[in-house]
Amino acid sequence: MMGPQGAPIIVLSQNIRRESGRKVQLENINAGKTIADVVRTCLGPRAMLKMLMDPMGGIVLTNDGNAILREITVQHPAAKSMIEIARTQDEEVGDGTTSVIVLAGEILAVAQQFLNQQMHPTVIIRAYRQALEDMINVLSDDVATSIDLKNETQVREVIQACIGTKFISGWSDLAVRMAEEAVKTVYLEENGRKEIDIKRYAKVEKIPGGRIEDSYVLRGIMLNKDVTHQKMRRRIEKPRVVLLDCTLEYKKGESMTNVEMLQEDDFTKMLEQEEEFVQKLCEDIIRLKPDLIFTEKGISDLAQHFLVKAGITAIRRVKKSDNNRIARATGATVVNRTDELKEEDVGTKCGLFEVKKIGDEYFTFISECDDPKACTIVLRGASRDILKEVERNLQDAMCVARNVFLEAKVVPGGGAVEMAVSHALTEKSKSITGVEQWPYRAVVQALEVIPRTLAQNCGGNVIRTLTELRAKHSTGGKNWGINGETGELVDMNDLKIWEPLSVKLQTYKTAIETAILLLRIDDIVSGSKKKDSDGPQSGLAQEPMQE
Repeated sequence: MMGPQGAPIIVLSQNIRRESGRKVQLENINAGKTIADVVRTCLGPRAMLKMLMDPMGGIVLTNDGNAILREITVQHPAAKSMIEIARTQDEEVGDGTTSVIVLAGEILAVAQQFLNQQMHPTVIIRAYRQALEDMINVLSDDVATSIDLKNETQVREVIQACIGTKFISGWSDLAVRMAEEAVKTVYLEENGRKEIDIKRYAKVEKIPGGRIEDSYVLRGIMLNKDVTHQKMRRRIEKPRVVLLDCTLEYKKGESMTNVEMLQEDDFTKMLEQEEEFVQKLCEDIIRLKPDLIFTEKGISDLAQHFLVKAGITAIRRVKKSDNNRIARATGATVVNRTDELKEEDVGTKCGLFEVKKIGDEYFTFISECDDPKACTIVLRGASRDILKEVERNLQDAMCVARNVFLEAKVVPGGGAVEMAVSHALTEKSKSITGVEQWPYRAVVQALEVIPRTLAQNCGGNVIRTLTELRAKHSTGGKNWGINGETGELVDMNDLKIWEPLSVKLQTYKTAIETAILLLRIDDIVSGSKKKDSDGPQSGLAQEPMQE
């Protein structure tokens, strides 16, 4: 800033860097395009895997857009914003994380030509908002079709399309069956409200060893726990289950407890009181004649002694989330105090409790439950890296199944829906007047990046394929798309590739709104660290230790 005499007036601190104007907007666009290029090859059934090494030396092998970007450390604020949208997409609908990044990068890229022509960002944003509104209307009214949830084949086709682009596609029938069974198990409908909480009630347990074909859905709960005492029973049929949220030990002081003893038998009395207290806790439990106890806290040796005498099996230090799942599967109620235990708190829906040894570890199985509303997916595989990728793939498949059960509408996959929406809105753009029609047409054509990337990733002739696809859609073939395996044009009704409508809607909303957000930025003020913070100690930390 210049003063009246031409002398500079310094408003910002010396350590703060400021960039503004057109330069910032172009930098943001380039950052978005760079992030999109990272995951571009991860789209479609011919997707390549990325190998990422985290700071701790662990390896991540994946083609899941969110998992890749989560492991990448970036410095540019616009790139961080792009990575955040993959996480949003994953949390909201669980699938389409790669598509949303590729699409957002392309929508930003097509805005660059208009900025270079000195068009104001507000005009571009207005056209983008109008295009988003029209996309949602076309998707919901013209492209989407409803499916019958009672028809298992149709539901499985949708899940199959999601799995087809993943590492687990070689075991697609198994994965589809597991995802569908898990979602149906945790499906809850009461008072007209549907609830499918797969995050809380469908837990994935990974056990290295065996083959992927050995994986299955357990209609019950599995814990990595053993019984607390060797004499306790390791197999019980139709057990009565009690769940506790309290400790079966004597009360301890919070930090420091001082006790003054005046007589020599005071210490003996104190020990007796502790024993009586533990005995009272155990008697409250034994009164209900349970066969099985789970507690989130500890169980003292004395309490184990009383429980073994009563023929009760106990498992301690169970996670709160696991305890809630056991409660939902067995019909028991988690109780906070033993003296408040009542008969209706006892769970009786469990058919079989047993402890098995798999490899070197003991696992507790609560199975054969009567209509459980929680389940465990047991995954087997050669190594932990493979199991982690299979788990990520299965989570996406379960999210797709959940989306279909909550909203039974689907759209054709393989780039068909993008071409159909693009064709419909290109026709509509002819009725738009003024300067806004150009950004409107550009964002509509940006949708073609999905079929174009699919054709690129399977090695097809991109220009010829897209030209033929446009011709198909202009003659009314709105279900025509690209076969991601071969690069040929195919009717999605024949290939049976369908995607949930909710995933596509979320993809378009997130991608366009992120592009709008980044285009509105015209100033970046960044505070750099002071020089003395980079002292000699921080320099040493970067050097590897010498022996």
